Amino acid sequence: MSLRKLPKVSAAALPAFYSWDARADALSHWAERPLAAASEDSTISIYDVVGEDWWSGEGFTSKKMAGILRSIGARDVTVKINSPGGDMFEGLAIYNQLAEHPGKVTVKVMGIAASAASIIAMAGDEVLMGEGTTMMIHRAWGAVIGNYHDFAAAAPVFDGFDRNMAAIYAGRTGKSEADIIAMLDGPTRRSDGTYLTAAEAIEQKFADGTFDSTAEAGASARAEVPEPIIARRRWEARLAHAGFARKQRDEIFTLGQRDATRNATRDAGGYLADVRRFIETHRK
Repeated sequence: MSLRKLPKVSAAALPAFYSWDARADALSHWAERPLAAASEDSTISIYDVVGEDWWSGEGFTSKKMAGILRSIGARDVTVKINSPGGDMFEGLAIYNQLAEHPGKVTVKVMGIAASAASIIAMAGDEVLMGEGTTMMIHRAWGAVIGNYHDFAAAAPVFDGFDRNMAAIYAGRTGKSEADIIAMLDGPTRRSDGTYLTAAEAIEQKFADGTFDSTAEAGASARAEVPEPIIARRRWEARLAHAGFARKQRDEIFTLGQRDATRNATRDAGGYLADVRRFIETHRK
């Protein structure tokens, strides 16, 4: 078992028509600090959204974590995180997997550990922050589409997520759950959450110390993220800020993939016209 006595949490079944998403501001932080996973023994890199992204085929899931931990065995592990969060249900499952790991778990925040990714970070026996890195905690975030009964069923599930998160943060920091809930809310209800610098995370006991991020960045540079992926992350963050949901954002990028397969003589502005029409149609 983990060297720390970490609380284990259970996640309720998700309500019908639930769709997770990452916060737009967290996506922006993530997009500006792209990293790729260099191959290292006993190191787990979470450099993507948490949970399976059905629209892009990407994402870090509990199923993937289970496979990695099986291959590592009972050895100590290092978990490197640069993620805007995502599916809280998956985040809680991954947290439990790491909390139950028999070896020491060292977490290194490489860029941002936001939302569900911050929950995963709490499973570390030791949590270290790189220079200039960020941790963000907030209430569970997602969308539910349906009728009165669907929304009524969703409310207690979201409340359960919030209470589970509060128990985890409180267990690590020693704060009261009421104080944690206040941090999940942020200064105002509209603010929705609290951002912590490395120094603030350490001071408030969400993290234990810092590490030399310069050397770590050099290792990551050996496996750079392709420029098209970086560009997509930045555009996705902008679209999220503009109010476009995850599915809508993917549909915009799908237009581009579809356009690339068309006749090369097609007018170069055709794709941009498609995107403009889509944005105008779905603008809030």
